[in-house]
Amino acid sequence: MSDILGYNGKRVIVTGCFSGMGEATAKLLLSLGAEVHGLDYKPSTLPLASFTNVDLRDPGSIEAGVAAIGGKVDALFNCAGLPQSFPAMDVMKVNFIGLRHLTEQVLPLMGPGGAIASIASTGGLGWSRRIPTNMEFVTTKGFAAAVEWAEAHQEDTIKEGYSFSKENVIVWTQYMGAHLIKQGIRINCTLPSPTQTPMMAAFHETSGKDVVDAAAEPMGRYSTPEEQASGLVLLNSALAGIVNGVVFPVDGGFMGGVATGQVDLSKMMRRAAPAAA
Repeated sequence: MSDILGYNGKRVIVTGCFSGMGEATAKLLLSLGAEVHGLDYKPSTLPLASFTNVDLRDPGSIEAGVAAIGGKVDALFNCAGLPQSFPAMDVMKVNFIGLRHLTEQVLPLMGPGGAIASIASTGGLGWSRRIPTNMEFVTTKGFAAAVEWAEAHQEDTIKEGYSFSKENVIVWTQYMGAHLIKQGIRINCTLPSPTQTPMMAAFHETSGKDVVDAAAEPMGRYSTPEEQASGLVLLNSALAGIVNGVVFPVDGGFMGGVATGQVDLSKMMRRAAPAAA
């Protein structure tokens, strides 16, 4: 029972391993005996099996990074992301288009039992109100086609980039869950509550601290990167062997509080910018 999560000796990839949730995820996986390969725009100081510099805005960089790892991959953790303080198209490329392209490069390296976990956001909860639009976007074929679609819809749909990018992580996860499970591969994503990472200052600046704080209820505090890493690691673990296509709140009760009227959304609704983790 010492390896109940099933990571000992498994080959895993973690994007965004330089800091925040990605770094915490990589650390936890290392402690569980996994062979961890890191991908990020900035170098990691962790004792990884390998590290490759990758720019998720560049499909060639993504393809080279995955090729450098090669071999069988048991699990992928998509943790890299940008806040809405960056240019909208950069946010779209890193948070969804590049994430999707990287996952598509890793999938041929996976077999039955493989698992994928991505970080979405409560900032993407608007997905349920415009599924046809999301489905049109997530089913584009290839990196270039997705960029072309996004550029054509920047003013009316993409806007600041963050909310729409996270909506599509959610929709794409649910869409792909029904396809990948036929290959024995699972895919899920998390909805973090506001988390104390280096990106938090950007969220305060763009959304407002009052909005971010409202999304931290009912727990009344920000989560830690380590708490978020635990949710991701659980989803890709042997214990979650039939959990698939799930949008998993890791939020201290925020979603439950919203559903039962115990969280006051008025502060969040007064501003157009998303309160997100």
